[in-house]
Formats: sequence, C-alpha cells, structure tokens
Amino acid sequence: MAQQHGKVDRRTLLKMMGAAGASATVVSACGTPFDGSVRAAGLTGAEFDKTIPLATAGPGGNKNWQPGDTLKFLPPENIPTSGTTSDRMAALPTETQLKLYEQMVASRKWESTMKDLFLSGEDRLYGLFHTYVGEEAMAVGVIGALNEDDYIASTHRGHGHLIAKGGDLNKMSAEIFFKESGYNKGYGGSMHITDMSKGIMGMNGIVGASYYMVAGAALRAKVRGTQQVGVAFFGDGAAASPYYFSAIRSCANLNVPVIFVNENNFQYMSNPVANTAPTKYISEYTKGLDIPHYLVDGNDVTAVRAVTEDAVAHARAGNGPSMIEGITYRWYDHSGFAGGKVGQDGAFGIPYRTDDEVRAWISRDPITRFKRWLLEQGVATETELGEIDAATQAAVDASVEFARQGKVPDPESGVLNTHAAGAAAATQFYNRKGIATT
Repeated sequence: MAQQHGKVDRRTLLKMMGAAGASATVVSACGTPFDGSVRAAGLTGAEFDKTIPLATAGPGGNKNWQPGDTLKFLPPENIPTSGTTSDRMAALPTETQLKLYEQMVASRKWESTMKDLFLSGEDRLYGLFHTYVGEEAMAVGVIGALNEDDYIASTHRGHGHLIAKGGDLNKMSAEIFFKESGYNKGYGGSMHITDMSKGIMGMNGIVGASYYMVAGAALRAKVRGTQQVGVAFFGDGAAASPYYFSAIRSCANLNVPVIFVNENNFQYMSNPVANTAPTKYISEYTKGLDIPHYLVDGNDVTAVRAVTEDAVAHARAGNGPSMIEGITYRWYDHSGFAGGKVGQDGAFGIPYRTDDEVRAWISRDPITRFKRWLLEQGVATETELGEIDAATQAAVDASVEFARQGKVPDPESGVLNTHAAGAAAATQFYNRKGIATT
C-alpha cells in the first residue's frame, strides 16, 4: 500500500519528489550514497536501493536520443580528491597505486600501438580488433580489487582485462601477429586472446557468454570452499542477452559469489543504449533480486576500485552476487579503426556519434584523471610518472619486435588442437593423406 497509518512510504515519496522536479541531488540524498558526491547527471557512485534508483537521469529508455547526447553524462574533469572513494584509494600502499597507473598506461599504449600498426599496414596485420581505449579504469579498478586466484570472464574487447590480470605483453603481441609464441599459438587472435593460468575463463566472440562461464567457475569455488570470487564483464549491448537475467537470477538463488560488471559505453555496436534499454540504467534491470547494485563513474578508477572492494567482500562473506555498472566511453569504433588515424587518439566521422562528444570524452581520459589525482595526492611526481610512461612504451615496443621475430605456425599445425587424441590423431590424419610431418 502507498500509505500506512497516515504516512507516505519511501517509494511514493521519491516518486512524488521526482514528479515535482526534485533534483538528482535531493533524490540521491534519500538513498544510500556511497561517497556522498553527486556526479554529472545524477551519477552518484552509490549503492542502489533494492527498488528505487538513486539517479534520476540515465542514457536508457530515451526514444529521443540523438548523437551527442552522451555529453549529458560527462564526469568532472578531475577525480574528487576528497570523499570515501578517494580516501580509500589514498589509503592503499603507494606501490599499489602506481601499479594501477602502470597497468592503465600499458593497456592504452599497447592498444594505441597496435592501432597504428594496423592502420599503417607496415606489418600487414589482419583480423578483428576491438579496442578498449578509454575504458581502462574499469578493468584496472575491478581486477585490482581481486586476488590472483579469483576468476574473470571477459568479452571480445578483452585486452585491458588481460593486462590488468597480469598479462604478458610479448605473448599478447605475438598472438596479434599470429605467431607460435602467442598466447594461443596463433590460433585465437585478438578476440580470443587469454591466459587461463591467471583465472581468466576466456575472451569470447559470443556476446554474453561471460555470465555462465564465470558463474560455473564461481559455483565450483563455492562447493570447494576456496573463497574465490568470479567477475563477469559485459557491455551495454550484452545486457540484452537472454543469458543475463537467467545467470544473475540463478546466482542469487544459489548465493554464487559472482560480480556482474557492466561497462556501459552508451554505444552498443552502433545503436545507442537509449534505444535498447527500457530502464534509465542497466543496473535497474535486476534490482528486484535484492542484491547490491552500484552505479559508478567508470572513468574514475578510485570509484570503481572502492565499489568492487565492497562487492568482493559481499561475495566472500557468502552473500552471493552483486552488480556494478560503470558509465564510460570507448574512443574508437565498435571494432576495427574506421575514423582513426596513425598517431591520433580517437575515431572521428563515425555516423552514430558526434566528433564533439568524442573530443569531450577524450578530455575525461581516465588515465589523465588518475594522473592528476596522483599528483595532487603527492603519490608521485611528474618525472616519476613520466618514467613509468616511458618504460611502459619501451615494453610495448619490445613486444612488437618479439612478435615480428616469432615463428609462423606450420600449416599442418592447424589441426593439432582439433582432435581429442591431439598430435597422434593429427599424425595419423597426415599419414592417410600422404603428407609429410617432418
């Protein structure tokens, strides 16, 4: 009932306030704000109540969406230097803070270098390549809060996740060059590049596959009592997958320790989330399951790290899943490099978004914001951060040379991993065909 004993309940009160034009600040104050700060367009970085959204604006459910509307959701230029999330980052060891910065820089420089190589044609690279540029705070903020043996399941846009989990740049580059020294020995390429020894269940071209993959691993951990948790990364488009609600509901039913992390970059493939999400935010889809939901500035690594720490603690305590939605932005096209140029950040001339919004989001670069935060906090000097930048670029350049020097797989190796009996079956196959294997 809306009213009991002459009092208006919380849900009705907030609806009345919203109808009367109450600001996002006022409405958020009625919820459970995570750090007390109100971000652009009501983006609070707060834990969601079970049924009441804490932000009154959202990119979803807007049939009047036009290219350029993402400007309404720009975060501030600087990460707030005070508040819960900033204070918690500041309390981490200096080494940890600088490692987060290094990983963000490594992801950016590796992908930017590969972008330039693809566009220049110097190495005649081929295959699909989905860049993560602009979203680095999500991967590093989430994975940095995990233990080494925790699981993640990634997407087709998984390079940043692999680097944040400790990936080897040499093996990554070699895989892009399709060399035997690559992570998948030249079998997988960009979209399937992975390292299962680090608890990565795989990158995947199947949209939404991460849900069940990591849920299975986390259920196994629960049965074995290992205290491991799993993280399923997914984009805004993957939230439309029929696997999503099924997986998160089942995890809630069984108290499976999974954190569902939505990297909402507004853009689906080329169709804005406004046209596909019926609610203002994707994190509103499953609030009726009575699990924690967090809406954060996905370009603020301090906010992403803080909410993930809480979600991990919730999962390790045996309380089941939670959901994090980070509002972020990819600088390039869905895949490939249309609109991109060698030595230039961002893709321009893309029909489903404006060049002005691309430039505006580049000005909210998560790496630049974190660098300013580190400087303001006195964690490091410009010179020290510059040394990290230079060393990281040198490592990326060395990985490219490693890849160039790698061995191209023999043609007959194409069937080695396609038979249950492995190499023996492949040898028998070649013998039947009269093909020499030595």
